[in-house]
Amino acid sequence: MSSDGPSSDKAANQSVKRIDLDGHDLPPSPAPSSPRNGRRRYALATELVYTDAKDQYGASSIPIYQSATFKQTSGRGGQQEYDYTRSGNPTRTHCERHLAKIMNANRALAVSSGMGALDVISRLLRPGDEVITGDDLYGGTHRLLTYLATNQGIIVHHVDTTDPSCVRAKISDKTAMVLLETPTNPLIKIVDIPGIARAAHEANDRALVVVDNTMLSPMLFNPLDVGADIVYESGTKYLSGHHDIMAGVIAFNDNAIGDKLFFTINSTGCGLSPNDSFLLMRGVKTLAIRMEKQQANAQAIAEFLENHGFRVRYPGLKSHPQYDLHWSMARGAGAVLSFETGDAAMSERIVEAARLWGISVSFGCVNSLISMPCQMSHASIDAKTRRERQMPEDIIRLCVGIEDVDDLIEDLSRALVQAGAVTVTLDGFHAAGAARELGQTPLSAQ
Repeated sequence: MSSDGPSSDKAANQSVKRIDLDGHDLPPSPAPSSPRNGRRRYALATELVYTDAKDQYGASSIPIYQSATFKQTSGRGGQQEYDYTRSGNPTRTHCERHLAKIMNANRALAVSSGMGALDVISRLLRPGDEVITGDDLYGGTHRLLTYLATNQGIIVHHVDTTDPSCVRAKISDKTAMVLLETPTNPLIKIVDIPGIARAAHEANDRALVVVDNTMLSPMLFNPLDVGADIVYESGTKYLSGHHDIMAGVIAFNDNAIGDKLFFTINSTGCGLSPNDSFLLMRGVKTLAIRMEKQQANAQAIAEFLENHGFRVRYPGLKSHPQYDLHWSMARGAGAVLSFETGDAAMSERIVEAARLWGISVSFGCVNSLISMPCQMSHASIDAKTRRERQMPEDIIRLCVGIEDVDDLIEDLSRALVQAGAVTVTLDGFHAAGAARELGQTPLSAQ
């Protein structure tokens, strides 16, 4: 997992060094006007939008270089910056440098999906390596880890990552990776990224701390700033924001690690296509305004559900048992929440009765989505394992979009009434039966 030696590290670091017009050392980026020191750095909302493409024709939006190959000037080849799009493309490079800037990374790599990003990262592992990860994970992550454990000789430990002592207890000299998510999906548990990263590196300096930051995006959290070695995100979610492309992003500061990751991408051909790189770049520019609206909507909906007796999982609510921990790391609560009804059949009726809320897996879209994770996004985790991890079969996940919040609440209210999840009285409506009893039990008592 380490580099070949100090001299190779130095050479790698020099290979990506960039000096802006003011003499500041910056990560690769098409926006040299925003240094880390000296003149004040632009606010993130500005950074998301501003780039200096230096296009030969002055195009304000980076062109799509829809070409698989690039002409060379010599019969020996390899004289130009680009030769084959699998290895590199101007549109993808522009997108990657912009992503590196907003993720506070030295370098970022764009691939064909979020799971593709994790697959590339997992190629750093060797048979016999051990991975420590959570007991509440995205179903696709669980599926890939299960494959690695079954077929590649990787040992995977699923622990409660909300308790750093559980992670510390599993760290050994064989630990190659600590894989974390926060908030977790779908139980919305919060993980102490700085604390676990510090403990992992102290116990084993070879262990890589890898964080899936899809749920929060660079708008709300930068795990590299608090000790993570590698951060990856599904660009399909908040970064693009419209569910019209598949994309994955990997960001890091260690150039030796980056060279290994790029080797895999170049070898397997999973780099993001020029057209999708263009669309991802276009989506990133509106991340700030989308997230601002989605968070505001999510907060109102979470309060609505909690006020009517449901047990709600959302870090924007002070009732969340890890409220303080979340806000010590993040700049916002995000736009994904979940709640329980106490009855899986009732939850299914609610999901199917919704109109504005599209029944769909995934999140991060401008459209609001509703789902039952145990039957959809997390169905690849078998029922026995879900029970062991205390994943409620009745849990409903809401991925809040940018629609008018009153319309969203009205539609959700109608679905709750139609499904029999609430009782209507003269003073309003309230959670019925099992949902009411469930809501009276604090999350910390689970």
